[in-house]
Amino acid sequence: MATKSLNSGMNFVSKGMILFAGNSHRELAQSVADKLGIELGKADIFIQDNKETHVDIKESVRGKDVFILAAGSNDVNNLIMELLILTYACKTSCARSIIGVVPYLPYSTQSQMRKRGSIVSKLLATMLGKSGMTNMITMDLHHKEIQGFYNIPVDNLRASPFLVQYIKENIPDWRNAVIVARNPGAAKRATSYSDRLRLGLAVIHGEQKEDDQENIDGRHSPPPVPPVMIAQPSTAIPTLPFFTQKEKPPINVVGDVTGRIAIVVDDIIDDADPFIAAGDVLKERGAYKVYIILTHGILSADAPKLLEQSCIDEVVVTNTLPLDIQRLQCNKIRTVDISLLLAESIRRIHNGESMSYLFRNIPVND
Repeated sequence: MATKSLNSGMNFVSKGMILFAGNSHRELAQSVADKLGIELGKADIFIQDNKETHVDIKESVRGKDVFILAAGSNDVNNLIMELLILTYACKTSCARSIIGVVPYLPYSTQSQMRKRGSIVSKLLATMLGKSGMTNMITMDLHHKEIQGFYNIPVDNLRASPFLVQYIKENIPDWRNAVIVARNPGAAKRATSYSDRLRLGLAVIHGEQKEDDQENIDGRHSPPPVPPVMIAQPSTAIPTLPFFTQKEKPPINVVGDVTGRIAIVVDDIIDDADPFIAAGDVLKERGAYKVYIILTHGILSADAPKLLEQSCIDEVVVTNTLPLDIQRLQCNKIRTVDISLLLAESIRRIHNGESMSYLFRNIPVND
């Protein structure tokens, strides 16, 4: 009787749910489908000779829960167009619900105003909502406030339980390690890791500020300069006071890393230079090994080659993004599979179960 009930449940899942995948990360999509016990949905998605994206769904989606997995960083703009067009195609084909599974959300670092730029994350949220998406599954948003840009439910999963498990199982003598925040802004995340691993905490302070943090909050327009000749002093606009630029203190490590394993934790690695600089400082302060633990490994341009030549011993990232080319250029890259977490979240949404189980014992600041 139990076998019969299990088989009937799998048949219900296969009939009531479809998982589509774009052209960006088929390996992750296939792994999720295997864990769900289903086959990937049939759809032709390609770029025509005129550079337009073409989508043709090859099976019925009427009345079904459609999940669309999109993950990639090599051609992010085409990835977004694939997601938008496929979502709209499912909407016009009368799908019951359309859930985007986007482990790494593109443009998540452009969520604050800079000079005369724009908040691109808000624009992307608007487009996805208008295309017909009813729910979003993502992982470790660069800024959690991005969830507020969406008019649909957004489940921001956490990869930290998998990364903590990796530290315990794959880093020898991990109890002699210290968790390091690359800058004061990452101290909350590092504290979350140190509390769960019961390890010490160190913070690197005084390094060069990142480009994406410069001139945020307003359009950075200088105040108007008063004219040389003022006809009526009583009606003159007083000169606005200028703020003195903050001087960055010399780089320093707050905390003891001498003779310890330094584990630097963060959410995204794209440009390798800040992490290499952090590794050099930690080695100078006496750390005998340096590990970099992150969720999303973009590693664009020459980042893999720079990491290979650096003093960093190992770079651990999840497989939210494809890293085949990067691993050929850098032997220090290790990946942690998070397809089980994505599959479980898809199963729970399809069956109408609570998602809170996936967030148990995870701190708010993680």
